[in-house]
Amino acid sequence: MRVLMVCSGGMSSAIVVKAIQQAAEKEGYDLDIQAVGTREFENELPRYDMGLVAPQVKHQYKELKAIGDKLNKPVELIPPMGYTPIGAPKVLEMIKQVQL
Repeated sequence: MRVLMVCSGGMSSAIVVKAIQQAAEKEGYDLDIQAVGTREFENELPRYDMGLVAPQVKHQYKELKAIGDKLNKPVELIPPMGYTPIGAPKVLEMIKQVQL
C-alpha cells in the first residue's frame, strides 16, 4: 500500500511517518508512506493508493478530499491522537480499513 500524508510543509510529519512505517514493519504489512506539503499533494497523489491529511491542515480537508475524489483515491483525516508516534498503530489500522 502506498500512502501519501499531507501536512503544512511536509517536514513536520517525518516523525509520524517513521513511526507508522515502523508499526507496519512490525506487523509485516507492506507499506510505503511519504509526506508532502499541501502544494505538492495534487501532483503527487496519483502515484499513491490513498492520502492522509494531518490535523494541522484539517481546515483544507474538503479541498484535499475533492482532489482524491477526482482521482478516485481515498483521502482520510488523521485524528489528533493518531498524529503522534504513540498513535501510529491507530493510523495504520485506518490505512488497513481503507484498503479493504
